[in-house]
Amino acid sequence: MTHLLTLFFATFSAAFMATVFPGLLNMNAAKTSVEKGKTAGIMFCVGVAMTIMVQAYVGVLISKYLFRNPGVIVSLQKAALIVFAFFALFFFMKAKKNKEKPLTLTPISKKNSFFKGVLLAALNFLTIPYYSALNVMWNSSGWIQFAFWDIAIFVFAAGCGSFTMLYLYTVYFNKLEARNNAFSRNSNYVLSLLMLILLVITLIRIYYT
Repeated sequence: MTHLLTLFFATFSAAFMATVFPGLLNMNAAKTSVEKGKTAGIMFCVGVAMTIMVQAYVGVLISKYLFRNPGVIVSLQKAALIVFAFFALFFFMKAKKNKEKPLTLTPISKKNSFFKGVLLAALNFLTIPYYSALNVMWNSSGWIQFAFWDIAIFVFAAGCGSFTMLYLYTVYFNKLEARNNAFSRNSNYVLSLLMLILLVITLIRIYYT
């Protein structure tokens, strides 16, 4: 029982820290909350968290295979290059198009926000290698075994940690009402820049590591 608690808090912390810095998911969580309302932002976070739980489970199942075959990780990174390049251009064009538009709250269903979170989280190809690496580290530390409850706790903690940080992003930006308009106008530029940074970092990882 003790090792399960240790496993939960260790994995929760790792997932929480993985979403601390501004990125595609947390910036979209904040953007959804600002433009569509807090409820839509929370549903986006739920969609992301559930997808991350699935990715964490896949990471557990294929962790040994991934780290015995480095070429698989390189392939994932190359696929991520295409995704980052696409979203960098997408958010830049969207920012140019919406630059002069005033901020208005657009009615949107909870389902749409949920599936938007699912889609964007699914496009993050580096999540599976990340949780595979965590699984390897926790296993070497004796915090996790390939038993049902160990895997269940690992997956659940990954989802909880991710959701908590994303929720803080939605609340934090939703409370800054005086700055919401400026954030909404500039968020697409910020997201485009972040995608370019991730693109460069991934290129460095592929060709210089």
